[in-house]
Amino acid sequence: MKKLMCLGLAAAMLVSAGCGSGAGVTDDTASDRKPANSAKSDESQDGFDENSKDVKKKTAEIEQYIDKLYYFDIDDEKREESYYDGLMEGLDDRYSVYYTKDEYEKLMEDDSGEFEGIGATVSKNQDDGTIYVVKPLEDSPAEKAGLLPGDVILRVDDLELTTDMELEFVVEHIRGEKGTDVEIEVYREGEPDYLTFTVTRDKIETKTVAYEMLDDNIGYIQVEQFIENTPDLFKDAVDDLQGQGAKALVIDLRNNPGGLVKSVISMLDYLIDDDALADGAESKGLLLQTKDKNDEVLENYSCEDGHSVDLPVSVLINGNSASASEIFAGAVQDYKLGKVVGTTSYGKGIVQSVIKLSDGSAIKLTIAQYFRPSGEVVHQVGIVPDVEEELDESLKQKVTIEHDEDNQLQKALDTLD
Repeated sequence: MKKLMCLGLAAAMLVSAGCGSGAGVTDDTASDRKPANSAKSDESQDGFDENSKDVKKKTAEIEQYIDKLYYFDIDDEKREESYYDGLMEGLDDRYSVYYTKDEYEKLMEDDSGEFEGIGATVSKNQDDGTIYVVKPLEDSPAEKAGLLPGDVILRVDDLELTTDMELEFVVEHIRGEKGTDVEIEVYREGEPDYLTFTVTRDKIETKTVAYEMLDDNIGYIQVEQFIENTPDLFKDAVDDLQGQGAKALVIDLRNNPGGLVKSVISMLDYLIDDDALADGAESKGLLLQTKDKNDEVLENYSCEDGHSVDLPVSVLINGNSASASEIFAGAVQDYKLGKVVGTTSYGKGIVQSVIKLSDGSAIKLTIAQYFRPSGEVVHQVGIVPDVEEELDESLKQKVTIEHDEDNQLQKALDTLD
């Protein structure tokens, strides 16, 4: 069983068939890279060495007791998987994980935008370790069954959740084939008893971008996640709204857990002029800088498409806006495109690379920290909005919030006056 070995919030994930991209920023593609130098450094030789005589002796001793005394049957496949899990868990980093071959294949499916599951985004609370529903997708099995934002998941079928469980492990139990049922027990604030829902899984198409024209020719674009198809959908939305005569844009990133670096960079590039200079930036058009553990620059992501949008912008964020969402909101602030409205974002400013291994399995490894165009960090800090506005308490458990009752949206519109 995969478990988190540290307290804290795992990246939000869409509950669908396949291991989600994790709500985090990943590199542009899965990688087949190999270590540049397989030789151990002097530093590593002074630390833990899995090939040392002492470690081999202790391992053999433990295995001997297991073989002689362990009462239950041993699942060799699960035992092998737990060994690789342990290598990653020993890093004490909730974002660095091991994927079996099947999990890796499902991970790649997640970024395509179509899955099988219940259709809800879930996350792990960084304070108490509970896993909760961020938001069921509209018209999804989760919404139809009655799950609501804020529901704390206590049980998935026979799996009783504990606060040290890894988010991805729980998500694997929630997901499944179309037409199959999953029973989910939740705690809902204000209810005297726990609630149990039977949800029939279905094919879920992630519509990552939705848009419409609001009153006074204000274009509204909601971005649910940053995956492969998101940039094209976003650019089409911007173009269509401009064609309809939009005078300004509201871009809603609330509850957006993040996604692919290349997607958010492409979207920012479409909005920002190549020759623009952000406050504190080292160069024109800089959108994002990543640095490794030695503080060496890995990559500078900059504007290069020759396109920009000359419209005022307001960006909506909340505590579930993570990673790529924070890259977007931070760039809007640094380039002074408009105001960021809502509540302080999640605070995930590190980069993971998905590395495919020789047998088809993979690891996701934290390889860098990213920095805003201004040079400011995001990790464990988040994006602090220019205009602070908490969502009204009466709206927090609603799946669909009408625009005229959405106080955060109304505040964002006020900044465009």
